[in-house]
Amino acid sequence: MVLRKIVKINEGLCNGCGLCIPNCPEEALRIIDGRARLVSEAYCDGLGACLGGCPAGAIIIEEREAEPFNEEAVTTHLKTGTHLQISQGSKKDIEIPNRLRQWPIQLRLVPNKAPFFENAEILVTADCVPFSYPSLHEKFLRGRSLVFGCPKFDDAEAYSVKLGDILKSNKVKGLIVIHMEIPCCHGLRWIVDKALEKSEANIPVHQMTVTVEGKLRETKT
Repeated sequence: MVLRKIVKINEGLCNGCGLCIPNCPEEALRIIDGRARLVSEAYCDGLGACLGGCPAGAIIIEEREAEPFNEEAVTTHLKTGTHLQISQGSKKDIEIPNRLRQWPIQLRLVPNKAPFFENAEILVTADCVPFSYPSLHEKFLRGRSLVFGCPKFDDAEAYSVKLGDILKSNKVKGLIVIHMEIPCCHGLRWIVDKALEKSEANIPVHQMTVTVEGKLRETKT
Protein backbone atom coordinates (compact mmCIF):
# COMPACT_ATOMS: atom_id res chain seq x y z
CA MET A 1 0.00 0.00 0.00
CA VAL A 2 1.21 3.52 -0.79
CA LEU A 3 -0.08 7.00 -0.07
CA ARG A 4 -1.34 8.37 -3.39
CA LYS A 5 -4.21 10.05 -5.19
CA ILE A 6 -7.11 7.83 -6.27
CA VAL A 7 -10.77 8.23 -7.19
CA LYS A 8 -13.54 8.07 -4.62
CA ILE A 9 -17.18 7.51 -5.61
CA ASN A 10 -20.00 8.90 -3.50
CA GLU A 11 -22.65 6.19 -3.85
CA GLY A 12 -25.28 8.53 -2.46
CA LEU A 13 -24.79 10.91 -5.39
CA CYS A 14 -24.13 8.34 -8.12
CA ASN A 15 -27.24 7.68 -10.24
CA GLY A 16 -25.66 4.92 -12.29
CA CYS A 17 -25.82 6.84 -15.58
CA GLY A 18 -22.54 5.26 -16.73
CA LEU A 19 -21.16 8.43 -18.35
CA CYS A 20 -17.94 8.09 -16.37
CA ILE A 21 -17.15 4.66 -17.84
CA PRO A 22 -15.90 5.69 -21.32
CA ASN A 23 -13.90 8.57 -19.81
CA CYS A 24 -11.55 6.21 -17.95
CA PRO A 25 -8.84 5.03 -20.38
CA GLU A 26 -7.80 2.29 -17.94
CA GLU A 27 -11.42 1.06 -17.68
CA ALA A 28 -11.08 1.01 -13.90
CA LEU A 29 -14.79 1.77 -13.42
CA ARG A 30 -17.84 -0.43 -13.90
CA ILE A 31 -21.55 -0.10 -13.18
CA ILE A 32 -22.30 -2.75 -10.56
CA ASP A 33 -25.70 -3.06 -8.90
CA GLY A 34 -26.74 0.23 -10.48
CA ARG A 35 -23.80 2.30 -9.17
CA ALA A 36 -20.31 3.15 -10.46
CA ARG A 37 -17.60 1.15 -8.71
CA LEU A 38 -13.82 1.03 -8.82
CA VAL A 39 -12.92 -2.39 -10.21
CA SER A 40 -9.40 -2.38 -8.77
CA GLU A 41 -7.25 0.26 -7.10
CA ALA A 42 -4.34 -0.96 -9.22
CA TYR A 43 -6.18 0.14 -12.40
CA CYS A 44 -6.74 3.76 -11.26
CA ASP A 45 -3.95 6.22 -12.06
CA GLY A 46 -5.57 8.94 -9.96
CA LEU A 47 -5.42 11.54 -12.75
CA GLY A 48 -9.18 12.04 -12.71
CA ALA A 49 -10.12 11.71 -16.38
CA CYS A 50 -13.48 10.36 -15.22
CA LEU A 51 -14.41 13.45 -13.18
CA GLY A 52 -15.68 15.48 -16.11
CA GLY A 53 -17.94 12.64 -17.21
CA CYS A 54 -19.99 12.63 -14.00
CA PRO A 55 -22.99 15.02 -14.18
CA ALA A 56 -23.90 14.25 -10.55
CA GLY A 57 -20.51 15.22 -9.13
CA ALA A 58 -20.24 11.82 -7.48
CA ILE A 59 -16.53 11.30 -8.24
CA ILE A 60 -13.65 13.10 -6.53
CA ILE A 61 -9.93 12.53 -6.18
CA GLU A 62 -8.72 11.86 -2.66
CA GLU A 63 -5.29 11.11 -1.23
CA ARG A 64 -5.15 7.93 0.82
CA GLU A 65 -3.36 4.62 1.19
CA ALA A 66 -4.11 2.38 -1.77
CA GLU A 67 -2.61 -0.25 -4.01
CA PRO A 68 0.05 1.23 -6.33
CA PHE A 69 -1.03 1.99 -9.87
CA ASN A 70 0.00 -1.02 -12.00
CA GLU A 71 0.36 -0.19 -15.68
CA GLU A 72 1.16 -3.80 -16.57
CA ALA A 73 -2.00 -5.00 -14.84
CA VAL A 74 -4.01 -2.38 -16.74
CA THR A 75 -2.61 -3.61 -20.06
CA THR A 76 -3.63 -7.17 -19.21
CA HIS A 77 -7.04 -5.96 -18.03
CA LEU A 78 -7.69 -4.12 -21.30
CA LYS A 79 -6.67 -7.15 -23.35
CA THR A 80 -8.51 -9.86 -21.44
CA GLY A 81 -11.20 -8.08 -19.40
CA THR A 82 -14.93 -7.90 -20.04
CA HIS A 83 -14.79 -4.29 -21.21
CA LEU A 84 -16.61 -3.24 -24.34
CA GLN A 85 -14.55 -3.60 -27.49
CA ILE A 86 -15.22 -1.67 -30.68
CA SER A 87 -14.55 -3.68 -33.78
CA GLN A 88 -12.13 -2.15 -36.29
CA GLY A 89 -13.66 -4.10 -39.14
CA SER A 90 -13.30 -7.63 -40.46
CA LYS A 91 -12.44 -9.38 -43.66
CA LYS A 92 -16.11 -10.09 -44.31
CA ASP A 93 -19.02 -7.91 -43.26
CA ILE A 94 -21.85 -9.81 -41.59
CA GLU A 95 -25.37 -8.46 -42.08
CA ILE A 96 -27.71 -9.17 -39.16
CA PRO A 97 -31.31 -9.86 -40.25
CA ASN A 98 -33.91 -7.24 -39.38
CA ARG A 99 -36.69 -8.87 -37.32
CA LEU A 100 -39.06 -5.89 -37.19
CA ARG A 101 -42.60 -6.94 -38.06
CA GLN A 102 -44.22 -3.50 -37.96
CA TRP A 103 -43.75 0.24 -38.39
CA PRO A 104 -43.82 2.65 -36.58
CA ILE A 105 -42.19 1.38 -33.39
CA GLN A 106 -41.90 4.47 -31.15
CA LEU A 107 -44.58 4.25 -28.44
CA ARG A 108 -45.87 7.77 -29.14
CA LEU A 109 -46.35 6.97 -32.82
CA VAL A 110 -47.84 3.48 -32.92
CA PRO A 111 -51.64 3.24 -33.37
CA ASN A 112 -53.67 2.12 -30.37
CA LYS A 113 -55.23 -0.69 -32.36
CA ALA A 114 -53.34 -2.53 -35.08
CA PRO A 115 -53.21 -6.03 -36.61
CA PHE A 116 -49.59 -6.47 -35.49
CA PHE A 117 -50.65 -6.16 -31.82
CA GLU A 118 -53.49 -8.68 -32.05
CA ASN A 119 -52.64 -12.07 -30.48
CA ALA A 120 -49.04 -10.99 -30.18
CA GLU A 121 -46.42 -10.60 -27.51
CA ILE A 122 -45.20 -7.01 -27.24
CA LEU A 123 -41.57 -6.20 -26.57
CA VAL A 124 -41.35 -2.97 -24.55
CA THR A 125 -37.84 -1.51 -24.38
CA ALA A 126 -36.02 1.63 -23.36
CA ASP A 127 -34.51 3.36 -26.38
CA CYS A 128 -30.90 2.70 -25.24
CA VAL A 129 -31.40 -1.07 -25.18
CA PRO A 130 -30.92 -1.91 -28.90
CA PHE A 131 -27.61 -0.01 -28.94
CA SER A 132 -26.36 -1.70 -25.77
CA TYR A 133 -27.58 -5.19 -26.63
CA PRO A 134 -27.06 -5.86 -30.37
CA SER A 135 -28.54 -9.38 -30.15
CA LEU A 136 -32.00 -7.95 -29.40
CA HIS A 137 -33.33 -8.69 -32.90
CA GLU A 138 -32.36 -12.35 -32.92
CA LYS A 139 -33.08 -13.20 -29.29
CA PHE A 140 -36.22 -11.18 -28.54
CA LEU A 141 -37.76 -9.47 -31.56
CA ARG A 142 -38.46 -12.43 -33.82
CA GLY A 143 -42.26 -12.85 -34.08
CA ARG A 144 -43.02 -10.04 -31.60
CA SER A 145 -44.25 -6.47 -31.93
CA LEU A 146 -42.08 -3.66 -30.56
CA VAL A 147 -42.64 -0.37 -28.78
CA PHE A 148 -39.95 1.76 -27.18
CA GLY A 149 -39.36 5.06 -25.38
CA CYS A 150 -37.20 6.80 -22.81
CA PRO A 151 -38.70 6.69 -19.29
CA LYS A 152 -36.44 9.52 -18.11
CA PHE A 153 -36.75 12.23 -20.76
CA ASP A 154 -40.17 11.41 -22.23
CA ASP A 155 -43.60 11.74 -20.61
CA ALA A 156 -43.89 8.54 -18.56
CA GLU A 157 -47.53 9.20 -17.62
CA ALA A 158 -48.50 9.68 -21.28
CA TYR A 159 -46.65 6.48 -22.14
CA SER A 160 -48.60 4.54 -19.48
CA VAL A 161 -51.89 5.83 -20.88
CA LYS A 162 -50.88 4.97 -24.45
CA LEU A 163 -49.71 1.48 -23.57
CA GLY A 164 -52.84 0.96 -21.49
CA ASP A 165 -54.99 1.89 -24.50
CA ILE A 166 -53.04 -0.59 -26.65
CA LEU A 167 -53.68 -3.35 -24.10
CA LYS A 168 -57.40 -2.44 -23.99
CA SER A 169 -57.78 -2.30 -27.77
CA ASN A 170 -55.99 -5.52 -28.69
CA LYS A 171 -55.82 -9.10 -27.47
CA VAL A 172 -52.20 -9.08 -26.32
CA LYS A 173 -50.65 -12.39 -25.24
CA GLY A 174 -47.94 -10.95 -22.99
CA LEU A 175 -45.27 -8.31 -22.45
CA ILE A 176 -41.49 -8.57 -22.41
CA VAL A 177 -39.90 -5.54 -20.75
CA ILE A 178 -36.20 -4.79 -21.26
CA HIS A 179 -34.47 -1.75 -19.76
CA MET A 180 -30.95 -0.69 -18.83
CA GLU A 181 -29.57 -1.32 -15.33
CA ILE A 182 -29.19 2.39 -14.53
CA PRO A 183 -31.80 3.71 -12.07
CA CYS A 184 -33.34 6.28 -14.40
CA CYS A 185 -34.31 3.47 -16.79
CA HIS A 186 -36.28 1.52 -14.18
CA GLY A 187 -39.24 3.85 -14.81
CA LEU A 188 -40.07 1.67 -17.80
CA ARG A 189 -41.48 -0.97 -15.46
CA TRP A 190 -43.55 1.73 -13.74
CA ILE A 191 -45.01 2.63 -17.14
CA VAL A 192 -45.88 -1.01 -17.80
CA ASP A 193 -47.41 -1.54 -14.34
CA LYS A 194 -49.57 1.59 -14.71
CA ALA A 195 -50.67 0.47 -18.18
CA LEU A 196 -51.68 -2.93 -16.83
CA GLU A 197 -53.59 -1.23 -14.02
CA LYS A 198 -55.41 1.15 -16.37
CA SER A 199 -56.31 -1.57 -18.86
CA GLU A 200 -57.05 -4.27 -16.25
CA ALA A 201 -55.19 -6.65 -18.55
CA ASN A 202 -54.27 -9.97 -16.96
CA ILE A 203 -51.28 -11.02 -19.03
CA PRO A 204 -47.80 -12.37 -18.19
CA VAL A 205 -44.89 -9.91 -17.95
CA HIS A 206 -41.28 -11.02 -18.34
CA GLN A 207 -38.62 -8.47 -17.37
CA MET A 208 -34.94 -8.34 -18.38
CA THR A 209 -32.11 -5.90 -17.62
CA VAL A 210 -29.15 -4.94 -19.82
CA THR A 211 -25.93 -3.83 -18.13
CA VAL A 212 -23.82 -0.99 -19.53
CA GLU A 213 -21.31 -3.67 -20.54
CA GLY A 214 -23.97 -5.20 -22.78
CA LYS A 215 -24.76 -8.22 -20.61
CA LEU A 216 -28.33 -9.46 -20.20
CA ARG A 217 -29.82 -10.67 -16.94
CA GLU A 218 -33.29 -11.67 -15.86
CA THR A 219 -35.00 -9.36 -13.38
CA LYS A 220 -37.23 -10.76 -10.68
CA THR A 221 -40.76 -9.34 -10.87
